[in-house]
Order: sequence, then structure tokens, then C-alpha cells
Amino acid sequence: MHVGHNNQQTNYQLKGTALEKSTQEKDLVIMVSDNLKSYTHIAKITAKTNGRLGTIKRNFSVLSREVLVPLYLSLVRSVLDYGAQSWSPYLKQDIQSLERVQRRATKLVLELAQLPYEERCRRLELQTLQDRRIKGDMIETYKLLPGFEDIPYTHFFQRNMNDLRWNYLKLQKPDHWRTTLKCNWFSTRVINYWNALPESVVTAPTIATFKARYDSHIKSLRHTG
Repeated sequence: MHVGHNNQQTNYQLKGTALEKSTQEKDLVIMVSDNLKSYTHIAKITAKTNGRLGTIKRNFSVLSREVLVPLYLSLVRSVLDYGAQSWSPYLKQDIQSLERVQRRATKLVLELAQLPYEERCRRLELQTLQDRRIKGDMIETYKLLPGFEDIPYTHFFQRNMNDLRWNYLKLQKPDHWRTTLKCNWFSTRVINYWNALPESVVTAPTIATFKARYDSHIKSLRHTG
């Protein structure tokens, strides 16, 4: 697979046999394309999860909250969430394509079907998929900075040692981004969200505490907003 606009598209051989070129490959269930965009993977998982929603609908004549939510979380949302830090979409059509799956799922509870999507999510105690991806990014960032992951955070970020207001674990913004893709890559897209978190959240002693404090912080922002 040749990656990058300026790639020379070199032909490679192994023991005299030319290696076949590829524009996309599956790696740990995630479809990786040579342009590093995520729409191929998103098309694949939305088709798969819509099929699973169809199976759920056909096999249950009545879907209550108590029945739907566990089925949705285990069979559908787990697929939509898997590995999202590596392929999280930034194009509006890709974000909407994913969100439509959850919109469809929440309408399967008939007494909620006529309510707005956000209200359906609230009644079913579900976050929007986009909010979940942002939270997932924040959790992964938190794991990297104190060393919970076996990867030095310096492979992804630089600390901002000049502006320590509000959050002394702030990350340094690059001077510029050469491409839209780079701007929305994990190591750059998390910076603004992370730097906006208060110190009480980013200094949580454990992952579980971080998750709880993050949820409380987001909830308080919505109430004040």
C-alpha cells in the first residue's frame, strides 16, 4: 500500500516476485485505505450494524427499553465504537452516517419513536456517538499522559509549559497543520478538548475517577449552557 500524495509508488519484490499493490486492507477489523480516510470503514460498519438492527426488529415483536438497550449495546454500538480513536470521522456525511444507525435504533422503542433524537437518547440513557468518540479520545489522552499505556506520550503530544492556567497538563498546539487529515488526526484533534478540561478532571488518580469526573463536567456544561 502506497500512502501519501508524494509517494513515488515504488514497485517492490520479494525473492524475485513482484508484490501486489493494494489501496485498502483490513487490520484488526478496521479497513485502512491508502488515503487514510475513514469512509470505507464507516460504510462497512454502518451496513453491518444496520443489518443487526434489522435482525433485532424481526425477532422481537415488542421492544421495550429494557430489551432494546442491552441488545443495542452488545450487538450494535460495540461495532460502531471499536477502534474509533484510529478512524474517528471529521467529514459531516460520515458523522451523520454513523449517527443514523443510533437514530434508527432509538426509534425501535415505539413509545419514544416520535420524540426528538436527543430526547430519545436521554430517555434511554445513551450518549450521541459523536460525544462518545470525544469521550473516548479524552480517556485515551488521560491514559497516555500519566503512563497508564505502555507508550510514551511524547510519541503523540508535547506538553505546553507556558500557559498553565485552568489545567497544568495542557498540550502544545502545533504551529500549523499542513492538511485537513492531519488536523483531525488523534494527536491533534484532542488538544482543544483536553486543554478545555479543568484541572480537577485531568488530575484524577484513576481511570474510573477520570471517567466519572469527565461525565460530571460535561453534564454541568450542558446545564449552564
